[in-house]
Amino acid sequence: MLVANQIIGMLPPTQRPEHTEKYEGFFHLTQLNGNVENAEMQYIIRDHDATKFEEKKKLLTEIVQHINFQFGKNLVELDIKDQYFNMRQKIEPVMHIIEIAKKAMLQAGVEPKIKAIRGGTDGARLSYDGLPCPNIFAGGHNFHGPFEFVPVHSMVKAVEVILNIVKIVGKEKR
Repeated sequence: MLVANQIIGMLPPTQRPEHTEKYEGFFHLTQLNGNVENAEMQYIIRDHDATKFEEKKKLLTEIVQHINFQFGKNLVELDIKDQYFNMRQKIEPVMHIIEIAKKAMLQAGVEPKIKAIRGGTDGARLSYDGLPCPNIFAGGHNFHGPFEFVPVHSMVKAVEVILNIVKIVGKEKR
């Protein structure tokens, strides 16, 4: 547990989710389990910028190497698995789908706000698997926090937006 604490302390505290916003990347400790003999941590590393994303992975690797050198043995093992990447490069070539979503939202009386979000795991994964899938209005508020909620009115509007997308695309295919 002390070594796990040392690793946590070596990561930049200003790069934790609670200290970042918008396009700033972060190290997010999602799980820590352990006892005197063994500990396991899981982190999510995020960054909109591919170079900074790779730098974050490199920093974590260097921290592990430093600790293993410090103790004179391979005390810490690191397993990095890329979960998903920023979907921007997959969405930009097909911006017409954003225009369809905007039109569908306007038809439903929902004001479109086009912006990058800090989330969208499913949409990013699908986009990298060949199905461009930007995140669109879903009716929720305060996502991923203790005050997350979806009012019934917003859910109805989200359904209306999806149905409008189906109608718009259906008309285009004729």
